[in-house]
Amino acid sequence: MNNSKKGFIPVMLTPFNNDGSIDYKTLTDLTELYLKSGVTGLFANCLSSEMFELSETERLQVTKHVVDVVAGQVPIVATGTFEGTIAEQADFTKKIYGTGIDAVILISGLLAKETDSDAVFVDNVHQLLDLTPGIPTGFYECPVPYKRVLTAAQLEDFVNTGRVIYHKDTSLDINQIKAKLSVVKNPDFGLYDAYMVHAIESLKAGSAGLSCIQGNFFPELIVWICDNYNDASKADELAAVQRFLESNMGVMHDVYPVVAKYALQKRGLPISNFTRREVGDFTPIVKYAVDQLQTEYDMLQSELSF
Repeated sequence: MNNSKKGFIPVMLTPFNNDGSIDYKTLTDLTELYLKSGVTGLFANCLSSEMFELSETERLQVTKHVVDVVAGQVPIVATGTFEGTIAEQADFTKKIYGTGIDAVILISGLLAKETDSDAVFVDNVHQLLDLTPGIPTGFYECPVPYKRVLTAAQLEDFVNTGRVIYHKDTSLDINQIKAKLSVVKNPDFGLYDAYMVHAIESLKAGSAGLSCIQGNFFPELIVWICDNYNDASKADELAAVQRFLESNMGVMHDVYPVVAKYALQKRGLPISNFTRREVGDFTPIVKYAVDQLQTEYDMLQSELSF
């Protein structure tokens, strides 16, 4: 999932009705909002989607719904590895690929136990690839159930199979990103950075784009960064955007994804605050912080004129 244009692949939310059922109508609206903002792909059925709180059937239904709404406008990836043996994970990988997505994402922390060696992890990855012939894949260094960060050598090995086209990096370390980019030469592969603190530096180093939770608040802003990161005439504006994202990182992570859903409500999206995941209370203090965040963003948006 790489091209000459840097791109933004948002980690999608799952809208719920207040009774806890999935709100497919609002999922359509949300998908269309992402597309309208200029994203170059979508990551459905991910941690932001509350994938661990969805049933297997719901994971497939949500992903298929997104595929149907997008109708080929941009590539779609979705998680395919959950609990169970490697054979069981391979079986669901095949099922979710059957929804029509472009690549199945493998959760690094579910392909080996936290106490397992790197050798066990690498062997399990190759076993899964062998059990899913022909299916394009990618990796996500998801923090749940634990974060297993790929080394540059591991990523090089996996990409060299010809099966890995995507990597969502959550190492939070620009030097690790540069190391990965230095050894992976496949033009079909793209590394997408989740950490906005070094977003611009990562893009300049060769990352294919960004894939971050901030895009669930202001997707147009992340697209703007990808479009303008290397424009010397916009250096001051880029610095202002970087400061805005860094200074508000705590606000956007506090009781997430509830805060993101509330922010989308303020944009007019009819999305409930309901989440199946226990993330803490959406207190008046948290609400006020998001209100202030929106005010700051409105000012920034007027200055950037996008």
